[in-house]
Amino acid sequence: MECGASDPFVHVRGASEHNLKNVDVDVPRDAMVAFTGISGSGKSSLAFGTLYAEAQRRYFESVAPYARRLLQQVGAPHVQEISGLPPAVALQQRHGAPSSRSTVGTLTTLSNLLRILYSRAGTHPDGAPRLPAEAFSPNTAAGACTRCHGLGAAVDVAEDLLVPDPSLSIRDGAIAAWPGAWQGANLRSVVSGLGIDIDKPWRRLRKKDREWLLYTDEQPSVLIEPEADRIDYGYHGTFWSARAHVMHVLADSKSERMRERAMRFVRSVPCPECEGSGLRGEALAVTFAGRSIAEVNALPLTEVVALLRPVAELPGPGTATTTDPAGETNEVAVRICADLVARIEVLLGLGLGYLGLGRRSTTLSPGEAQRLRIATQLRSGLFGVVYVLDEPSAGLHPADAEPLLDVLDRLKASGNSLFVVEHDMDVVRRADWVVDIGPEAGEGGGRVLYSGPVPGLEEVAESATGRHLFGHAPPVGHRPRKPRGRLRLSGVSRHNLRDVSVDIPLQVLTAVTGVSGSGKSTLVTQVLAEVVRRHLGQGPDEGGGSDGDEGSGGGAELEVDLRDASGLDSFDRLVRVDQRPIGRTPRSNLATYTGMFDAVRKLYAATDEARERGYSAGRFSFNVADGRCETCQGEGFVEVELLFLPGTYAPCPACHGARYDPETLEVTYRGKNIADVLAMPVDEAAGFLADLPAAARSLETLREVGLGYLRLGQPATELSGGEAQRIKLSTELQRARRGHALYLLDEPTAGLHPADVALLLRQLHRLVDAGNTVVLVEHDLDTIATADWIIDLGPGGGDAGGRVVAEGPPAKVAKARRSATAPYLARRLAGS
Repeated sequence: MECGASDPFVHVRGASEHNLKNVDVDVPRDAMVAFTGISGSGKSSLAFGTLYAEAQRRYFESVAPYARRLLQQVGAPHVQEISGLPPAVALQQRHGAPSSRSTVGTLTTLSNLLRILYSRAGTHPDGAPRLPAEAFSPNTAAGACTRCHGLGAAVDVAEDLLVPDPSLSIRDGAIAAWPGAWQGANLRSVVSGLGIDIDKPWRRLRKKDREWLLYTDEQPSVLIEPEADRIDYGYHGTFWSARAHVMHVLADSKSERMRERAMRFVRSVPCPECEGSGLRGEALAVTFAGRSIAEVNALPLTEVVALLRPVAELPGPGTATTTDPAGETNEVAVRICADLVARIEVLLGLGLGYLGLGRRSTTLSPGEAQRLRIATQLRSGLFGVVYVLDEPSAGLHPADAEPLLDVLDRLKASGNSLFVVEHDMDVVRRADWVVDIGPEAGEGGGRVLYSGPVPGLEEVAESATGRHLFGHAPPVGHRPRKPRGRLRLSGVSRHNLRDVSVDIPLQVLTAVTGVSGSGKSTLVTQVLAEVVRRHLGQGPDEGGGSDGDEGSGGGAELEVDLRDASGLDSFDRLVRVDQRPIGRTPRSNLATYTGMFDAVRKLYAATDEARERGYSAGRFSFNVADGRCETCQGEGFVEVELLFLPGTYAPCPACHGARYDPETLEVTYRGKNIADVLAMPVDEAAGFLADLPAAARSLETLREVGLGYLRLGQPATELSGGEAQRIKLSTELQRARRGHALYLLDEPTAGLHPADVALLLRQLHRLVDAGNTVVLVEHDLDTIATADWIIDLGPGGGDAGGRVVAEGPPAKVAKARRSATAPYLARRLAGS
């Protein structure tokens, strides 16, 4: 098909990527096109897997073959033909492995400019050589602090962790960090031999002795006399302080179990040498406008602009007010400051002024990270480009979404096209054109239900998007509940929360709301989670894992400043459900994570054929050498490296993707082998395994949260954050437990279609009806409106937030004057 310059459409013919069913569709250029449909319907397969992938493939074909090897390439999509497609830029929600070295400054490239500014125009100490730009980066050998290697943080012990119960004596285990068994007994004997009373309560020992026992680097040797009940002969025992033992395990132990235990006794603290900056002293000695680069990195962006604007507004090039080539007002300084101010002002317009350049990317929400990338594109000034965006409104408060939409309008007005995968109906209403995919997920989707102007979607009866877009979907209803007690946190101080006191109502569903950066996640996923976790005696990674907070140390305890907490005895369990992947490799999948695969393997091992051959349940694991395909090691595919083309994965030539050897696949149950079961969608497997209670219960809960379209063997790496979170929730729902659990969820509706949100809400209300407490951080107004209680933080983000501005039932919060959430909630309640 030929497409001339006068044809304003992109034409797609025969798209069959993933679940797309030979799709033909035409979408306009120079417009905002919304791709909609329920989760798993195929909209991302069309927008990213087909349109963006083809645009990238064409671009790479124009690049020299050698240079292609240096670029991150995408594979060719399964499509017959696409015409009228301009170059494309993808801005996706990324759930990859976060880097502790990536910051707001590096994501936006602002750090590069700031380093050049300090190198070329900073005030160096008298007599000091002028440092190169790389000396101001903690990620280079020239700039990284020699103690923390540029990370800015060091792991160290703390007395309250080493000795959690000071009423105990050393003999009774006061020093919890010391090893157990013979090594622990040896240390106690050594301490006794040094003249320290091991039967006296810890708190009654001399302070000097306590500090020596915990922190000394001395290793005295003591003669241990024979003991009738322990040793038959004397020996010289060597002393290790609690800190020395913990650090030795972390540095030298090959045992993952021992390292995990040692992490319970440490906290991540700012590096004492660089004070958390990650930089060497010579770089920190250089200033600009009286501030070191570390101090500027710590400032909110609003203050950075105020600091640099006086220099940026000096007369233009060639007319700088100083003749000093190294001065802070030279021509280089004026130009760099003007560029920095212009770039940062775009971020301020997107409501990100509360962020600092040094803020680690690991602490950013997906919505914050995507807005940073959008701002970078806005400054690039590209023309005639297709921007393919992945749910740009996900994770945004309605007040933050409005400036984002204004930026998208500016990108379109600059002569670009916007292809937006979106679930937010307010964003869809702003589109010029909508492509709705469905009607269901997985094999039940993959068809274009409608492609045209937004109003026309109302006439499409089978469109779930249309029902929600035009108000025809039934609301999620429940009878409002009254709290049955309170959990009170008093004097909370962490990040921008300063001496905050808050009541968490029990046995109701509570939504914690507020604009981005107001302190919601800090309160719920850090402070509340840590306080309850410690009270219950759970490890840092129990109940859902660490929250990924900056400096959490991958299992180290979070430091929480809290004056008092009451009502903690109300809970017997803590469950944290987040959007982190359920596994980091393709070997982890839906069936293995939920535990149902154990039951399936036992089912196949119990067949007559398996018993005759002597096959145990282990034979049916693709992680065990006995039954797996050895060509692909049970992965089902092999990596194919192409010299001048992107590397790709192909089905294993031996097992053709089945993962198992031929002998294992000969064992069948109801005509299906074990690989056939892994290839089944949840909906199909629910019928096939209906007689297997352990699997049937798990499959039914997966269907109830809207995941019936996922394959049992679908690799964890292919799952979105929203799918991973719902899998975790369904795993909890299938556990028949009594008692009172506290469920903490961080933006559970992010990335979900309104129809999927309704399914999720029904399950959350089921948890509350069963006597549990559910607390969720949330921006989705439909979810907030169905909550029993709301705690609204604000009124702004960063230093302007961190306070409780409203709390109570939705109708009460909707009237709060200082709440940024109130006006939007009021409109939603009025509409429903």
